[in-house]
Amino acid sequence: MTDRLSGVVLLPTDGASAGPPVDLSIRDGRIAEITAAADPPTRRLLAMPALVNAHDHARPLSPTSFGAADKPLETWLLRLAAMPAIDPYLGAVAALGRAARAGAGSVMAHYTRFHGPMAPIDEAKEIARAARDVGLRVTLAVFMRDRNPLVYEGEDSVLMKLPDDVRAVIETQFLSSMPGVVEQIANVEAIAAETEGALFSVQFGPSGPQWCSDALIAAIGEASRQTGRRVHMHLLETRYQRAFADRAYPEGVVERLKTLGLLTPRLTLAHCVHARPAELDAIAAAGAIIATNPSSNLHLKSGIAPISEALSRGCRVALGVDGSAFDEDDDIVREMRLGHFLHGGWGFDSVIERGAWLSAIVANGRFANGAPGPGALTAGAPADILVLDLDALDRDAVMAVEPIDLVFARASAAHVARLMVAGREIVRDGRVTGVDLNAAEGALRRHYREKMPSRAAFVEAWRDLEPAVAAHYRDGLGCC
Repeated sequence: MTDRLSGVVLLPTDGASAGPPVDLSIRDGRIAEITAAADPPTRRLLAMPALVNAHDHARPLSPTSFGAADKPLETWLLRLAAMPAIDPYLGAVAALGRAARAGAGSVMAHYTRFHGPMAPIDEAKEIARAARDVGLRVTLAVFMRDRNPLVYEGEDSVLMKLPDDVRAVIETQFLSSMPGVVEQIANVEAIAAETEGALFSVQFGPSGPQWCSDALIAAIGEASRQTGRRVHMHLLETRYQRAFADRAYPEGVVERLKTLGLLTPRLTLAHCVHARPAELDAIAAAGAIIATNPSSNLHLKSGIAPISEALSRGCRVALGVDGSAFDEDDDIVREMRLGHFLHGGWGFDSVIERGAWLSAIVANGRFANGAPGPGALTAGAPADILVLDLDALDRDAVMAVEPIDLVFARASAAHVARLMVAGREIVRDGRVTGVDLNAAEGALRRHYREKMPSRAAFVEAWRDLEPAVAAHYRDGLGCC
């Protein structure tokens, strides 16, 4: 384990100028001391807090490779059924390894599909093993749902439009029975008992109001109250979810969550693209976290979230990649910049300055994921440190430029020189140290290619399913 990080410049987030290089002493996973650099560095390096991916799904490969591109969420989700089941350890190594390589020291994996054929608790153990091997802080939110497996409402009207053979394929794929409320709560607690450790934690993961009954949401709220276990869920990601919520919850969906006991500081809400001002006020008052996902919202045609307004109203905002970074490369460094470009303010009117944005998404993301501390690089803090290649960032080197200008103008995962989590170096110069990421992804691709024939019936049925689902939403839930 690395016990010293030498000759790095610390990235100021308070508007101050960067200082001279320093040495960071690491002991027992924490920063023990920060002192002036003992020796002149041979390479300019910039240290900043490890970034936090506060909403993701740890998918092994991009769904675009399985025909899911250029689709709104409502059909994109269904298209994920084209992905065959694979070894969950291998899939988690690939997903978490890419996250680490891109600069994330903590990842929320909202696990929305168990691959099988092993039991869910055994699959969760494999994910925890992969997390240990990669070296990340990982939070597993176990998916929970008990309604609307095909569309938000009126699935029979969709099924009736399908030919009999197609309908049989779709019913087999999506309409299996769901566990009861008590069983789902118990399943999460059982997984937590078998997997939680210093760097791995478990949360309740209700998929979203349109997929969860009031009874399930209320039970999760009560279980969270009793145990302190956090909750991670989607909210108002698309215009169709907005329309469904307005029909299903006349008093407002956020107000319903409050009534059911879920709207507390223990709750993280992913997306909130179509949240209204009064709902943002309620989220802010409750102390819940909004995990925004700029690139994913663009990929899936969901829209641009009102994060500037959320910040102005006092909401706590974190950042997620959601498996759909702009270039589908899990680049959270670029995502951090994109988030500020979209929501930092326009012209001379600033909503949030760059340093404050970085500090907030790290601190709020760590809180949402259950990681200790706000992430600042200070003595006594966890040694979760992202180091960028400052020489590469300052590629022209024609005059002195503040590092924060370079970071927010052009930084990406390509500039990641090192990543430390709890004092362990898990990435060095683009290589994940604990696993062979290239080999894992190569094996995954081979396995998927071999297994794709098993999804032939679904891919064939898709030609009828997709237009039927699209028509359902256009005709029935298209107006907000």
